[in-house]
Order: sequence, then C-alpha cells, then structure tokens
Amino acid sequence: MEVAASAGALSPAKNNLWIIVFIFCFLGLLIDGADLMLLSYSLSSLKAEFGLTSVEAGSLGSFTLAGMAIGGIYGGWACDRFGRVKTVVWSIVLFSAGTAVLGMTHSYWQFAGTRFFASLGLGALYVACNTLMAEYVPTRYRTTVLGTLQAGWSVGYIVATLLAGWILPNHGWRWLFYVAIIPVILAVLMQRLVPEPQAWVKAQAERARAKAEGIKRVSAKKPDGMFKLIFSDPKASRMFILWALTAGFLQFGYYGVNNWMPSYLEGELGMNFKSMTSYMVGTYAAMIFGKILAGLAADRLGRRLVFAVGALGTAIFLPVIVLFQSPDNILWMLIVFGFLYGIPYGVNATYMTESFEAKFRGSAVGGAYNIGRIGAAVAPAAIGFLASHGSIGVGFLVMGGAYFICGVIPALFIRDKQFDPQKQ
Repeated sequence: MEVAASAGALSPAKNNLWIIVFIFCFLGLLIDGADLMLLSYSLSSLKAEFGLTSVEAGSLGSFTLAGMAIGGIYGGWACDRFGRVKTVVWSIVLFSAGTAVLGMTHSYWQFAGTRFFASLGLGALYVACNTLMAEYVPTRYRTTVLGTLQAGWSVGYIVATLLAGWILPNHGWRWLFYVAIIPVILAVLMQRLVPEPQAWVKAQAERARAKAEGIKRVSAKKPDGMFKLIFSDPKASRMFILWALTAGFLQFGYYGVNNWMPSYLEGELGMNFKSMTSYMVGTYAAMIFGKILAGLAADRLGRRLVFAVGALGTAIFLPVIVLFQSPDNILWMLIVFGFLYGIPYGVNATYMTESFEAKFRGSAVGGAYNIGRIGAAVAPAAIGFLASHGSIGVGFLVMGGAYFICGVIPALFIRDKQFDPQKQ
C-alpha cells in the first residue's frame, strides 16, 4: 500500500529532506506568482485586441480569483484525501497547460473560461505547497522557512515582470502565456523525488485503523464530509470562521492592489512601460525582504503580532501613496509599500496551519483561505468599476480599509501555535 510505503521514509525532522521539499515548493510558488502576474501585465494588450471595457478587463482578474477559490477548496480536500505531494504535482500540470492555452484564445469569453479553468490549479497549489512544507520543516524555525517560501511568490512577480518587459514589446501577449508550459518538468521531478510527510501518513493510518475496527466516522471521501468533520469540532469551526473572514479581507486588499498597480502607474501616473516595470521590480524586491524578515520576526515575537503589524501598516500606507505621491517620491513609497504588504503573507501560512489538527488541516486551511477568495474575486472588478467612475486611486483607498479589518481580527481573536504540524 502507498501509505505503508511512505511510512517507511525517514522522519523529516531527523534529516535534510525538508530542504529538497522547500526547493520544490519555492519553485512551485514562484511559478504560481509569475502566472498570476502575467495577466496583470497583459491587461492593456488584451483590452486593445479584444476591445474590453475597464470592468471587463477587471473581471478577468475576478475569473482568475474565483477559479483559485474553488481550486483551493478542492485542493485542500485533495491534500487530505490523496496526499500533499500528489496535489502539488497535479496542480502544476493543470495550471501550466491551461495557461499555455490562453495564448490560443480569440475572444473575451474564450479567455475568461480558459483562465478560470487554469486558475483551479493555481489555487490548489498554494494550499498544497504550504501544507506540505509546514509538515516537513522543524518547528523551531517553521515561520522563517514558510516566510521565505512565500517570497517565492514575489520572486515569481519579478520573473513575470522581466518576462513581460522582454516578451510583450517583441513578441506580443500570446507568447507570454505559451512559456507557462515549462513548469510541467518540475511536476515530473517532484513526483519522483518527494515522499508524503509523516503527519499525513499517520493521519491516513489512523483512518484506516478506525475503519478496520468498525469505528463510525464522518466520511472524508468528499469535501462535504471533511467540512462536517471540521464543524463537528467547536474550536476548529471557530478558527475556520475567523480565518475565512481574515483571508477575505486580506485578499480583497492584496489582489485588488496587485491586479491594478501596473495600470495605476502606467495610466494615472503617466509612466512609460519600461519605467513602470522597473518600479514594480523594486516593489517586489522589497516584498521579498518583507516576507523573509516577517518569518524571522514571527519565530521570535509571535505570529499574531507580526501579522497585525504588517496588515495595519499597509492599511495606513495605501492612502499615503494615493494622496501624497509625486514623481520625486513614488519610488521610495512603492518600496516601503512592497515591504509592508509582504509581511502578512510571510506569516499567514504558518499562522493558519498551526490553527488546525493534521486530520483536517489541508481542508481547513484550504477551505478558510479560499472562501476568503470571494473578497479576492470581487476586488479587481470593484477597482475596475471605481476606475470607470473616478480613479484607480479611489479603489486603493477602499483596499486600505480591507487591510485594516484583516489586521484587527487575528490581533483580537486568533492566538499563536495552537497545534504543531510535526506532531498533531
């Protein structure tokens, strides 16, 4: 049996296998982040070729995030049902192939439908990578490692920025999506080299033993069974609701700003494409530093404190950018902003995974985070609406309010280190 075979692997806490796992997961999130940003950089080209309004262009981001939400929920369940590694592998295959097909589309609805399908894999990958990594890395520096892992997303943003600067002017937006087929190679290698973590193997063995002994349990063969298991536990259900609310406001702010920042710099601040991409590289480089530093700080000062500081700092600084930016100060403002809005994501993965037990961790984290993507799905279209009736800057002020709420909820209600993913 596969579970028995996996159980024979060496304990991840006693060897350096977690480093190999980290490399694969880092590359996975790098690709995830790059894929997400390819749409942002191609929006202007898509508007021109397909004749899109600002609301239609923004809705492409909403289709993306809606697909990520559904993919994340099912991806979390698949992590618990079939394994963390298998879910990572098939998620990469799904979004890589789907994104490449985007280059062959010729209308708004073709693009939107294909993007939604590919985004199922994007959402599943984020949950699967974070759950897998949390169960491999030793507890004493878990947040440092997972914070650095989140930097993979930001490195992906830089990769996408550099690719856009090279490919878009010379080859057009279609080739920007064709290159997304390359990560399938990563999926093949990971399937061969990385075993399932011991926490998942142990949880599967306990389920098999309970079944053999005739102990009646809630069925986890379908997502609804796993969620019934979560909501049968009062503590888990409370954490699920709190994290779903926190994730909703976090992603409403994060994805709204992320999807429209290039257009804001290019359209409302009058930057040319080359200058805009250079400024965005600076922002994402600062975000990488923010995520890594957040992980280090959270292992020493606590997950709750660092998360709240990052979210509330971002809430304060977004209005500062909109109201006080100028050609002389916009670069340093974007660098400070990149640092601040990277902090919550540097802590988010560890903070969430330590809030739930292993038996339903993937489903709980995937469910709460991806129900929160309702906020993410609404945000790009909401800013598009505000842009068509005013400015993108007004939308950014609304995003600042969302960041404020997402900092307050965990600060008041979600304590640190409720479960150790290496043991529970």
